[in-house]
Amino acid sequence: MATVPCGGGLRRSSTGQQRAACGSNLRSTVLADAILSCVGLRGTLREAARMPNSSPLRILELNEADTLTSTLQQFAGYAFGKYPEVDMHAMPCPDNSFDIVIHSDTLKHVLNPVHGLEECMRILKPGGALCFTAPIIVGRMTRDRSGLQKSFHGDPSTATGDLVVQTEFGAGAWTFIMQAGFRRVTTHASAYPAAAAFSVFKI
Repeated sequence: MATVPCGGGLRRSSTGQQRAACGSNLRSTVLADAILSCVGLRGTLREAARMPNSSPLRILELNEADTLTSTLQQFAGYAFGKYPEVDMHAMPCPDNSFDIVIHSDTLKHVLNPVHGLEECMRILKPGGALCFTAPIIVGRMTRDRSGLQKSFHGDPSTATGDLVVQTEFGAGAWTFIMQAGFRRVTTHASAYPAAAAFSVFKI
């Protein structure tokens, strides 16, 4: 994999096997919908990657967006950053680097989610979009898990410190996006409340 010019920890995939749309889970499906809405395209994400006007798009995927990764790799301007090797509090990219930043169920592990979202805004170009998923607990507000028994994403017996859940997002999840400086939030749902994604633009 070739190194992406914007800094250490980010890399460009040279090849990628496309997954069939029918193989995507709900989280991938709703995140793909969010991405397509941001670039103003219909159809599938795989079709969008083949369109001539997609070539100039610079896309950063932070962590693997589940089954979408192999399709995102088809975009010419794709870069990948593996969390936590790429620190969401200090991403190794200059300001205004990307047209789209994507992450999936990663924000809940970030110690300060508002600052993590501010970093996403910093590296987005003006007019660029952030698309991400976060698991939402329906029927209650967001809570910080500081001082509570540790909760892990995955098997606690094999989980590492970066998989500790720092924030449980609830009805107030959208407020973190506004606190980070974004001014318009769009929510996308698939089989609500099974999966939800947010898309926001940098003005």
